[in-house]
Amino acid sequence: MKERSGSENRGAIVMEEPERSPETPSESGVLPGAEVDPVLQESAKLAAITRERRRQAKKGADVETVFELKDVSVTYGGSYAVQGVDMSIRKNEITALIGPSGCGKTTLLRCLNRTNDLIQGAKVHGGVLYHGIDLYGSKVEPVEVRRRIGMVFQKPNPFPKSIYDNVAFGPRVGGFKGNMDELVERSLRRAALWDEVKRDLKASAMALSGGQQQRLCIARCIAVEPDVILMDEPCSALDPVSTLRIEELMDELVSEYTIVIVTHNMQQAARVSDRTGFFTVAEGQDEKDHRIGILVEFDLTPKVFTNPSDSRTEAYVTGRFG
Repeated sequence: MKERSGSENRGAIVMEEPERSPETPSESGVLPGAEVDPVLQESAKLAAITRERRRQAKKGADVETVFELKDVSVTYGGSYAVQGVDMSIRKNEITALIGPSGCGKTTLLRCLNRTNDLIQGAKVHGGVLYHGIDLYGSKVEPVEVRRRIGMVFQKPNPFPKSIYDNVAFGPRVGGFKGNMDELVERSLRRAALWDEVKRDLKASAMALSGGQQQRLCIARCIAVEPDVILMDEPCSALDPVSTLRIEELMDELVSEYTIVIVTHNMQQAARVSDRTGFFTVAEGQDEKDHRIGILVEFDLTPKVFTNPSDSRTEAYVTGRFG
């Protein structure tokens, strides 16, 4: 049931205007001819430069693999949600997962820190290796997995506590014995929020703007010193300016953390990520004909967006479906 090459589907998509050149996002993540805010466009160019510098710095280096996914599938109540995923996620890179709704992006993301364990009827098949260790091994503690592999959700979810207590919550639960004030300040600085809230740390986190709340959630995540940050559409509920701040923050954090992001925004994926995985939906072959998410293509981001190896990827990134 794995669909990798797309050879059977290449004839399924027929362009109505054969001579029209596809409008594929450039490496800066901007569609040719699209009306784009000049500030956002300039930021996109700077992000592309930063990403290229990261690539050049890693040339010839032996880059460590953080996650190795081997034939990973997830079922809910026995029905496949995503199937047959093989992927390597490298240290200090931003990996983006893109694709239409319902193709299993978030389901796969949740495999990486075992939050699917919290969903009744969910079962993970195949191998999910984290630094060579099977995350689903019998001796692996899920709570420790989630401490090392933090997650930022689609909608900002600050606790109904003060800004300070939001950041301090995880370290307190984990038995942190150091200077809490310094840890809170350091986490807020890393999340690019300190200058905006340093005089109001005792104020309610619920009074912050949406973009500030999302950065607070990132600060709360990094306060427990994770190795990896997972982001599930972190900008989908934010305005363009707040989205820009989160993207700039990701560029800063990737020097210290490995980041995996699910996004429906293809331009965002093109702007911020080093590698991109494109998922789509295939019709199932069971008696209920369930739709199953599959990984079509996984490669360097510029290649996925400018020279994809599968026709389904090209159709998606040029806007012909999805």
